Amino acid sequence: MIDVPSIIQGYAHGNFLMADDKQQLGWYSSNQRALIPLDHQFRYPKSLRRVINQNRFSVAINQDFLGVCCGCAQRETTWISSELIQIYLELNKAGWAYSFETWQDGKLAGGILGIVIRGAFIGESMFYHVPDASKVAMVKLVEHLRQRNFILFDAQMQNPHLERFGSYIIDNRKYMGLLAKALEANCDFIKM
Repeated sequence: MIDVPSIIQGYAHGNFLMADDKQQLGWYSSNQRALIPLDHQFRYPKSLRRVINQNRFSVAINQDFLGVCCGCAQRETTWISSELIQIYLELNKAGWAYSFETWQDGKLAGGILGIVIRGAFIGESMFYHVPDASKVAMVKLVEHLRQRNFILFDAQMQNPHLERFGSYIIDNRKYMGLLAKALEANCDFIKM
């Protein structure tokens, strides 16, 4: 049986779940965290602005949560095991895990998987089937979080893809302070 309250408490204490290369699930934390800015520091290429203006994609929340989980797990090396997918499904049923999706021609094109605790969106992973779909999801998700006064968009680990959006690193002490502030906020993620 999956203990949802304990899992949420783990995330609220700055930890996150990952499977290792043997698919064993464990709790991890980091001395540094990558954050996606929710202010003027968020940026994206002009070429992506054109894609967004062409309205190639529509966005949805939880229309295909399992599809996003599976899309995020389909990599050569993945930290998303089948056990972790089951946990995400339970968290989704309990109102803690969400998929922010892009759709094209009635098909899931890409998306972002995350845990939402009050004013914190903790990004677990993202994927795409169609070029630019996950990038559009990122831009639209940031807009969505801004409109709802979210405090924190935790991307967990830095990579070159996230850097293009203005992601930045903070140390664990600053992260825990920001997370505490986010946990005091009362934000509603689900309304579109």
